[in-house]
Amino acid sequence: MTTRSAARSHVPRHAPPTTAPGCLQARGGDGHRFADEFHLLAHDDTGQPRLPRPVAAYGLAAALLAELHVSGRITFDQGQVQVRDRHRPADMVQGVLLDRIAAVKPESTRVWLAFVAESAHSQVAYRMCQTGLLTAYPARRWWRRGRPSGYRPVDRFDAAWPWVRLSQQLRDRAPLGDSDRILAGLVLHTHLDTALLAGASLRARVYLREVVEDVQPPVHELFAALAALVTTSVSPLGEPVPGTLR
Repeated sequence: MTTRSAARSHVPRHAPPTTAPGCLQARGGDGHRFADEFHLLAHDDTGQPRLPRPVAAYGLAAALLAELHVSGRITFDQGQVQVRDRHRPADMVQGVLLDRIAAVKPESTRVWLAFVAESAHSQVAYRMCQTGLLTAYPARRWWRRGRPSGYRPVDRFDAAWPWVRLSQQLRDRAPLGDSDRILAGLVLHTHLDTALLAGASLRARVYLREVVEDVQPPVHELFAALAALVTTSVSPLGEPVPGTLR
């Protein structure tokens, strides 16, 4: 169980909420917003990154594809992304991505991850600004005026929630729901678990691998493609572009 003392170690002078902030919860048919939570995990509660930018981009891309999978729009089969339902989600970021996937012939999961990674940071940050999770701060250099220099959480309390929740669940070997199993997989395959479980027992690290092994076979395929890109440290910009989007 997540405790007040555990939260204070990440967010000074605050206690953790008992449930996820409303803007992070599942929204009807649009599914869970894994990318928003992964963004918060990949940055500290001041907005500073915990991962190299290319690795974080792959993680965000995998999270966006996972959102479409959980909502029943796509699946991962024999190394490819395949459309199951062309009905456009209400969420704009999900909808644009689904339209792009549906517009071309089936392509490999790895290629789609690399393609989505090119714009994942900006797309996810935009959505999080729209829902009040992030705020952009302006560039200081005159030649970058009009473009955000970066993003910081609106509320450090909300920003720390995914980190505190997932870390405590894994350390306590507490049962994880399907959504948190996917989030745990994103953490594991981007090597964010090194920080998330810093100082934790070996039992917690073994448990992380056990819960990730329990995800559905299509999600295993997604994680395998993510792990391959992260391990080989391929730049997102160096991968092919899917189908007619070239």
